[in-house]
Amino acid sequence: QVYVEESGGGLVQTGGSLRLSCVVSGSTYNNYFMSWFRQAPGKGREFVASVNWSGASTSIADSVKGRFTISRGNAKNTVYLQMDSLKPEDTAVYYCAADMSPKDNQSPGSWDYWGQGTQVTVSS
Repeated sequence: QVYVEESGGGLVQTGGSLRLSCVVSGSTYNNYFMSWFRQAPGKGREFVASVNWSGASTSIADSVKGRFTISRGNAKNTVYLQMDSLKPEDTAVYYCAADMSPKDNQSPGSWDYWGQGTQVTVSS
């Protein structure tokens, strides 16, 4: 069974930074595409960023471009989301997802494996 686990959420003031981490375990497959989505109260799950299996190709949502960076770790199936210049509208539960080959990286339905989420709260 594949497990996806996020960590690194918390409470931060406007303009602050947080770094989220995600690791996929329980599988012998080491080349998952990985992504971050977020969901604010009363809203749908929103694409934030994705990275391909090698780390050479990334995609970032316009709403966070220039502030958030996605990267793969040295360990297999590890991904990070560096979040800088945080705003109150970034407050949400952040989810990590993994898939062998997502058809549409910005669609939640394209991702097979999901973590439980980590809360990020930005105070004004």
